[in-house]
Amino acid sequence: MKHLLRIVIVFFLIIAVGCKSAKTLTATDANLKLNTKQLLKENAKQAANFNTLSAKVKAMYSQGDNSKSVSIKLRMEKDKTIWLDGPFSAARLLITPEKVSFYNKLDNTFFEGDFKLLSDFLGTDLDFDKVQNLLLGEALFNLKEARYVSSIYDDMYLVQPEQQNRVFELFYIINPTYFKIMSQQLSQPKTERLLDIDYVKYQEVSGQIIPEFIKINAVEARSETIIELEFKSVSLNENMNFPFKIPSGFEPFKFK
Repeated sequence: MKHLLRIVIVFFLIIAVGCKSAKTLTATDANLKLNTKQLLKENAKQAANFNTLSAKVKAMYSQGDNSKSVSIKLRMEKDKTIWLDGPFSAARLLITPEKVSFYNKLDNTFFEGDFKLLSDFLGTDLDFDKVQNLLLGEALFNLKEARYVSSIYDDMYLVQPEQQNRVFELFYIINPTYFKIMSQQLSQPKTERLLDIDYVKYQEVSGQIIPEFIKINAVEARSETIIELEFKSVSLNENMNFPFKIPSGFEPFKFK
């Protein structure tokens, strides 16, 4: 049951969206002639644009010899709220720009605090904007806030900062057909940390190009965590609420 709770805690970091009528995108008519400025402009045009989202998502989680699969309900109000509900509402998670909150009915515990817990888990500082970017297949770091260079790698665009950060190295791979990020990698060699997020499939939903299947690898020294996500029954721009209230009598969750 603790593995279920851990899935719920980390699951929001790599959410993607889809729908029943979605069309899986394939790489055709590639354009590998863009310069870096043109490429980043085309990528910016593909940013997801919606108000609300709901979905049923199957999450597959593995770490060492432990492997779990669970279905989770997702609701999202763009730029404001991310809400996750575990099976039978046993665990519920609410993320806003201000804080991260969850409670677990399996052991009557709860947590309310900042993003440090989740930042420590994935090995990089997080805030709501970074999390949302991950959810929607956007760059973890704003591509307008630094100078980038691009090259051709395996028939796709490889994009990286003109000057890499002293603490970490950052790389993006961008599709040359619909200009979405196919992979983003954050490497911290000195601390033996690696965060690798692969957007395995994209799909078109209500005119938006958004992820369909995502795989994330979080590596620290000899420890590796893998999460794979499959999205079903997604709807966009419907009225929805985000019920969340920590039950009375619950104790603060102790992380080990």
